[in-house]
Amino acid sequence: MRILGIDPGIAIAGFGFIDKDGSKLAPVQYGSIETVAGTPHELRLKQVYESASSLMDTYKPDCVAVEKLFFNRNVTTAFTVGEARGVILLAAAQRGLPISEYTPMQVKQAVVGYGKAEKRQVQEMVRMFLRLAKVPKPDDVADALAVAICHAHFSVLQTKLNEVRRR
Repeated sequence: MRILGIDPGIAIAGFGFIDKDGSKLAPVQYGSIETVAGTPHELRLKQVYESASSLMDTYKPDCVAVEKLFFNRNVTTAFTVGEARGVILLAAAQRGLPISEYTPMQVKQAVVGYGKAEKRQVQEMVRMFLRLAKVPKPDDVADALAVAICHAHFSVLQTKLNEVRRR
């Protein structure tokens, strides 16, 4: 199964494709979609959409895992990140890809084993799980890979639950 993990953003959206084969996880491609500050907002959203679409068409994920938004301070940032997240979800939906959403706490729990883990702990576990030489940069990329790893772990549980329900 190929999983696309996304850490949404308007300035930087992290992405990470991983393959899951049994209990083995392998990185396929990862990086970021970056837009230039000062560019009209609608053009930045268009760039995020087109880049996400192109990545999905190139790497052909079986599913998409996205971090849920959590903001308690800056409402303006929440709106712009939400719009970027929306165009990424649109690109996935247009391709018929199943979408799963995870809170930051769920991602930390799945990757580190502790829902209040620090960012550097998550990044180091991403590096270890995927056998990478170094932690991916910028941070948004490591976060996207963490979301993909989270989905890889949760998808096992979901598959087992679905099997039990069918009995």
